[in-house]
Amino acid sequence: MKRIIYLLLPAILCCSFANAKKHAELKFFGAGDPHIQYVGRIDFSNPQMPRFWAPGVYIRARFKGSKCVMLINDEAGGTNHNYLEIVIDGKNPYRIQLTGKLNEISVPDGLAEGDHTLLICKDTESNTGYIEFAGLKCEKLLPLPAKPKRRIEYFGDSITSGTGMDQSSVPCGKGQWHDQHNAYMSYGARTSRNLDAQWHLTAQAGIGLVHSCCDMHMVMPQIFDKVYFRADTIAWNFDKYIPDVVTICLGQNDGPKQDSAYFCSAFINFIKAIRSHYPQADIVCLTSPMGDQTLTSVLQRYINAITGDLKASGDKKVYKYFFSHQYHNGCDGHPDIQEHELIAGELTAYIKQLKGW
Repeated sequence: MKRIIYLLLPAILCCSFANAKKHAELKFFGAGDPHIQYVGRIDFSNPQMPRFWAPGVYIRARFKGSKCVMLINDEAGGTNHNYLEIVIDGKNPYRIQLTGKLNEISVPDGLAEGDHTLLICKDTESNTGYIEFAGLKCEKLLPLPAKPKRRIEYFGDSITSGTGMDQSSVPCGKGQWHDQHNAYMSYGARTSRNLDAQWHLTAQAGIGLVHSCCDMHMVMPQIFDKVYFRADTIAWNFDKYIPDVVTICLGQNDGPKQDSAYFCSAFINFIKAIRSHYPQADIVCLTSPMGDQTLTSVLQRYINAITGDLKASGDKKVYKYFFSHQYHNGCDGHPDIQEHELIAGELTAYIKQLKGW
């Protein structure tokens, strides 16, 4: 028996040493590495520690080997911790919650040797705090294919940001208010993936066009040009992302009782402000997917008037799309994760027809 142990011991030690050596061979690649791709409204004041608040901001990288460690800092204010969506090789996205200010997150064990793509997406929104991306540890970073040429931007409220949709970890009414957020699986991100397009979710829960809910003292025309929506700070450079299509999904928090002339005038001015940054974009005004019959009827009437007025004044690239029915099976009447897929299906078909994609 002792002889067997003595014979096996070198092999065990050799194997352990090989594994330790393999782990030690992971190299650090900082956030500023040119092989790392970023999409979204991001503050690059410190290029080695880019910071972002907006839902749906995502990072892509391609690495060699079976191991990869993500280094991510979380603002971690109070009990708030952001959720992330992690996608390896474009398959089986999974959601995780950060646990502290400094986080080292390894890809799951069992990944085959070879080349792999990694996508990291912020599932939660500005209220939950910022994320800082510090870099990756892996054997080697590899070049990625170019980003998709098509670009879409989605202006909206909690529906667009993915609030109240994902009950896979925490059911409605339990935990923190952001525990059901999932921007990666929201209708905008899904629509863009359906159409092989990049996405920006310029969205904030509770925001309205002329009236916001939930003690929020800002409206979308005030924050649409910012990086940090909730605090209305850090100016965004619109030249960094020029979309082919813009969608506007607002009105749920304004409600059906706004003065029609005031609301429509504000909507027209908002579209003109967007147009000043995106002169060639197709701008599509949407009804609220979670709106009841009363609100939907009002929004349809307003949007018909708004788009008609703009077209009459010479803007021929403003359009409208009315969702087929109410989607409200998630938390607090929001669409759930399956309904976001249906919403994306409707919008995908419309944009495909509009753009010939």
